[in-house]
Amino acid sequence: MTKPLNIGMIGYGFMGRAHTNAYAKVNHFFDLEYRPVLKAVCARDAAKAQAFADNWGYESIETDWRALIARDDIDAVDICTPNNLHREIAIAAARAGKMILCEKPLSMNVAEGEEMCREVEKAGVANTVWYNYRRVPAVSLAKQMIEEGRLGRIFHYRAVFLQDWTISADLPQGGQALWRLDAAAAGSGVTGDLLAHCIDTALWLNGGIDNVTAMTETFIKERVHTATGQKQKVEIDDACAFLARFRNGALATFESTRYARGHKALYTLEINGEKGSLRWDLHDLHRLEYFDYANESRYRGWRSIHITDGDHPYMKHWWVPGLQIGYEHSFVHHVADFLADLAAGRPTGPTFRDALETQKVCDAVLDSARSGRWVSIT
Repeated sequence: MTKPLNIGMIGYGFMGRAHTNAYAKVNHFFDLEYRPVLKAVCARDAAKAQAFADNWGYESIETDWRALIARDDIDAVDICTPNNLHREIAIAAARAGKMILCEKPLSMNVAEGEEMCREVEKAGVANTVWYNYRRVPAVSLAKQMIEEGRLGRIFHYRAVFLQDWTISADLPQGGQALWRLDAAAAGSGVTGDLLAHCIDTALWLNGGIDNVTAMTETFIKERVHTATGQKQKVEIDDACAFLARFRNGALATFESTRYARGHKALYTLEINGEKGSLRWDLHDLHRLEYFDYANESRYRGWRSIHITDGDHPYMKHWWVPGLQIGYEHSFVHHVADFLADLAAGRPTGPTFRDALETQKVCDAVLDSARSGRWVSIT
């Protein structure tokens, strides 16, 4: 008999659907001690919250997140709000003794993130941040291969995350769908939204970063703000590129933009080591490309590992070998790990403290872009 874990979710957009789908599916595929119960969803618009609850199976709704946190029948709070609300909600949830699953990035800046870490650690509540790409099986296999020493010493890491959805100057900033273009709600643009994913994965795969030098650009300087109907200065970064040096001596390049025609969500990474290389592409997420220099020279070359077998990370829980899974499964894996770790009394990475390291790199990148100098990660 599984133990219920009552979920209260704040926000119901794209990520709200992804998270809820994971809660609904996880016990069908993973043998777990806990079972998520969709207890309540919270949004300011009662009609929209009710429609979401009816469609996804939440038992009740709230229109004030404080009321949701105060409920005795809520065990875990899932924060799916714009970034500027993460701090206040997370701190209130921690003080109420609730477990917390928070969307990325952790916070608007390092100062907020540090406060959030102190509060969850003081309260001793389970916490994690939804950097889901760690749990794509191919990326998890890359982690195992690096830890096994298959690449040897790492020399280079490169990551790219490209989109094209904000090129039109007629696109407004702010509001429910476009808060990512409003610095007051998002904190930053592609740095916090897209590069944060790349940075978290890089730190997980290759360790800490020492210093960065960056450049950013805002291509459309003014947009109509949804709240005022007036043109206002755009303060988020539309594009960012930076160089980094890892603590293990590896060099890195990171690039992200929302102005790359033809790309909706191109996330790629490549790692080069003394013994071999790995590369991965979100568009072909069930494959990991591997070059092994130890192979006989006349047969040496890139090979494609199809991540569908039962001995690949997470895959024994899904279909028969040869049948692949997709983007949404990374969230199911995160929930499965969270529930398994909860039963075992261990933390689920990335914790708030782990995610703070990504926030430090993001802040340093933006600092470097403003100052034009190398910035150390402190």
